[in-house]
Amino acid sequence: MARYLGAVCKFCRREGTKLFLKGERCFTEKCAIDRRNYPPGQHGQASHRKMLEYGRQLREKQKARRTYGVLERQFRRYYEVAAHTPGVTGENLLRLLECRLDNIVYRLGFAPSRSAARQLVRHRHIVVNARTVTIPSYQVKPGDTVSVAEKSKDMAMVHESLRRLGRTREMTWLDVDKAALSGRMVEQPSREDIQIPLEEQLIVELYSK
Repeated sequence: MARYLGAVCKFCRREGTKLFLKGERCFTEKCAIDRRNYPPGQHGQASHRKMLEYGRQLREKQKARRTYGVLERQFRRYYEVAAHTPGVTGENLLRLLECRLDNIVYRLGFAPSRSAARQLVRHRHIVVNARTVTIPSYQVKPGDTVSVAEKSKDMAMVHESLRRLGRTREMTWLDVDKAALSGRMVEQPSREDIQIPLEEQLIVELYSK
């Protein structure tokens, strides 16, 4: 599958908010948006025209895509599933993104960023219900247990991530056992549990046209 491998700090600057794509760096003075809080490019500091409604919708969609590390085609599929699921489409969309395995690994504090969590999954360091899963987009369900594989429990990155960043990701819908490097999804997250500054209704409006 295609994957963007370029610089990601410019995404935060383009969206005007921290997307926490670089792990520990995002909490230091090296964070790009703290140093240069304007869009990237040679015209980034120039004045801009007032953003139209389409522009606002597009920016929210791009913000969601970049936060979760999902490409356009896959994001569109998530929207189609959300639109055909009972409930509020925007909340369904965010719930599908939150329940991705790579995001769950990140939320549990086993990785400093979602891209690092995706790498852990790909490299067979993560097990779900005692079975190795190598698909980052795997949908974790309530009752599922996500753990670091036995062979990988000495990984320095996992322990360092738990020590530095794990405390900032307390989630009521996730039950974490830091000693065992394991976690369980207690229930699906509600909109209040998804603490990401997104106006998901704008995304729905964009795709509904």
